[in-house]
This record gives sequence, C-alpha cells and structure tokens, in this order.
Amino acid sequence: MLAKLRAGEVVSCVRLNLADPRSAELAAMCGFDCVWTDMEHTANTLSAVENQIRAAKAYDCDMLVRVPRGSYSDLIRPLELDASGIMVPHVMSAAEAREISRYTRFHPIGRRPLDGGNADGAYCMIPTAEYVRLANQERFVAVQIEDPEPMEELDEIAAVPGLDMLFFGPGDFSHAIGVPGMLSHARVVEARRRVAEAAARHGKFAGTVGTIESLPDLIRMGYRFVSIGADVLALTESFRRIVAAFQSNAAVHALERFVGVNP
Repeated sequence: MLAKLRAGEVVSCVRLNLADPRSAELAAMCGFDCVWTDMEHTANTLSAVENQIRAAKAYDCDMLVRVPRGSYSDLIRPLELDASGIMVPHVMSAAEAREISRYTRFHPIGRRPLDGGNADGAYCMIPTAEYVRLANQERFVAVQIEDPEPMEELDEIAAVPGLDMLFFGPGDFSHAIGVPGMLSHARVVEARRRVAEAAARHGKFAGTVGTIESLPDLIRMGYRFVSIGADVLALTESFRRIVAAFQSNAAVHALERFVGVNP
C-alpha cells in the first residue's frame, strides 16, 4: 500500500463489516491492495482482527484497522498485531491530530509506548533501533476528516508530522451538516475537494470512499486511496440476484404447469 502510494499509484481497498477472517482472505485472494476492517461500528474483537490480519498477509494484502475512540492502547494494539496501519475516526482538531501522532509514532516523531515483543516486532527478533525505524517508516496512520469542525484547522492537521493520510468520510460529514446520505450535496463535494488539496499541500496522501463510477473524478481530485464496496454489500447483492433469478424461474415453471405446457 505505502509503496504504491509513494509511487503515485492508486490503491484499491474494500471494507469488512464481518469479523470472520475468511472475508479478509477472500478479498485478498481477489487482488485488493488493502482491506479495511472496522472496530468503530462493528463487534470486532482484537482476536478477530488478529486473525483477519494473518489472513490478509498470507496473500500479500495490507490490513488497515479503523480503531475505536479511546486510550492510546486502542491506537497501538492493532499495530502491535501487525496491522499495516490504523485509521482514527472523527478527528476534530490539530491538537487531537498531534496527540494521535505522539501516541502512534516512535522517537524522534512521537512517544509511542515501546514493546517489540509482539507480531510487528517479530516477537523481539528485530533489534529495537530497527523496529523503531521500520514502525515509523512502514506503518500507516490515517486520520478521518468527517465533521465540519476540523475544516477550520485543515492545513494545521495536514501539517502534523507522523500522519500519512487525511481520509474524508462523506457519509458522516453529510449527516453532520444536516443532509444525511446526500453525498453529492455542494458542501460535501467542496469539503472533499478541500481535504484532497490540503493533503497535497502538506505532502500527505488523500483517501476517501467512493464507487467505481466516481473513481475517475476522485483520482482527478487527488485521491489515491479509494475504498469501494464492502463484504456485506457484495453478499447482499449476490444473494438478491440469486433469489430474484430463482423466483423468476420458479414463476415461469408454475405458469408452464398451469397452462399445460409442461405437465
């Protein structure tokens, strides 16, 4: 993920609502660059996330974990489980962004509590200095801009060292300004544009959610990390197609029997 972003390429991502690691495995097998699993809105446990990370890694796919709002432990534990990165929801100010950087980055950027005895430190098999360097360089920290409040400090947030990405959340932003679900509303579109521009000004990546149809416009706007779809959406769309086809064929069969075509 980071290699592609640093090369100016576009990263594909899909969101997981389900905790089963087979969802992550299937997404990785299908070729996504990154899988986003969620601890803000779902019943995911750290043990479930750990298994999802392993499933994705088996197919060279990165795992991004959206963390819950809470203590510094909530921020760093997914990283210690060897997640490729974390995403922090509803960041409201530059002061909060600086605190996130302090908690998630090691010296000389921040003061993340140090413990190399977990999966990300190869269980103490990576020397401390190398572990610190790799964690700062190869782990990914994104902050979500999904409220009107942080727009006033957008440039200050984007300038915080140690943060890799500003991730615009159009759904919550639309809700926060009183037009829930109206993602093409002028204020939502303008906020999305401003987030991408602020990220570019400060050498950060811009991320958001979108659709296949909106992807070209998002890329032109400056977004290089786009999450499209979700496991639950893929399942419901597939199940609905099957049920509709089944009912259609069953109805034809019943009609044929009724008129005596196929007694």
